Amino acid sequence: MKLITFTVPSYNSQNYLHKCLDSLVIGGSEVEVIIVNDGSTDDTEKIAREYEFRYPNIVRVISKENGGHGSAINEGLKNATGLYFKVVDSDDWLNEDAYQTFMNTIRMHVNQNTMADLYITNFVYDKVSLNKYFVRTFKKKFKQDTFFTWKNVKHFYGSQVLLMHSLTYNTEKLKQSKIHLPHHTFYVDNLFAYKPLPYMNKMYYMDINLYHYYIGREDQSVNINMFTKRYEQQISVMEEMVKAYSYEEIKNMEKGLSNYMFHCLGAIMTITLLFTVAKDSDERRENLTNMWFFIKNEDIRLYRILRFWSLPTLVNYIPWKLRGWIMLIGYKFLKRRIKLG
Repeated sequence: MKLITFTVPSYNSQNYLHKCLDSLVIGGSEVEVIIVNDGSTDDTEKIAREYEFRYPNIVRVISKENGGHGSAINEGLKNATGLYFKVVDSDDWLNEDAYQTFMNTIRMHVNQNTMADLYITNFVYDKVSLNKYFVRTFKKKFKQDTFFTWKNVKHFYGSQVLLMHSLTYNTEKLKQSKIHLPHHTFYVDNLFAYKPLPYMNKMYYMDINLYHYYIGREDQSVNINMFTKRYEQQISVMEEMVKAYSYEEIKNMEKGLSNYMFHCLGAIMTITLLFTVAKDSDERRENLTNMWFFIKNEDIRLYRILRFWSLPTLVNYIPWKLRGWIMLIGYKFLKRRIKLG
């Protein structure tokens, strides 16, 4: 039995895929590593096939035409056989000691028939070139090393949200959520860390620094030049999040979950606005207007919350050019805080 499936979306990953896979295969026969080669033009598939040959009971390779990060995750989930499912990007890796603790805990819960729907762990922003890192922890939000439900979850504030790197979903529950990520789109991790949550009723948090998120590539989606350039894709993801659940559906969720879902929408909308206003152009102004028009038509009550009653309101009433300046200041602060640049 495979306790967990790790899906590794891989596109032109030859320079860092070894480190990622070496950190995963040490889980042994209880793990499944699905490498999804997303139309790479370098030696990514060759490296992946070498691991498949060396670890035939652990590693599987799926090669397909390029469809983007979301399409690779979709393919991994479709083929997953593990009880749990986690995405590990091809330039990231897992900490060995934390990994062992993580696997021991899941194994214990399976043997006791007390499995969680969702495991939450810390992750580390790792700027390897400068030997600097920042740990994103959730110990102030969740009870540690015990099962809990959404009614036990404390309020999230500001930009605090759950991210894909911290989440390990029950595979069947994840499939029940009918999550399907858009193709050729960056920032789909926002949707992946949002839509499945109402299906995750029994949760377990471990205060371990499991996931290392590599920071430093010029073409990374968190690079300021990249996310200002790709703002339309962030708008697209925001619209998918709005379509996922109506105001009425969120309002009728358990209170802790309902509060978090509204908060998450507000936080991601703020990011979407800042991506969009980072530069000024007629096209950006039109796309922003169209986004608000789409949300208003989709769900008027969600529109009112996101436009007038949540965190994005602070951005909405600031003159356009000043918004861009504030966005840059905020990015520089974040850059210093978590070593983004």
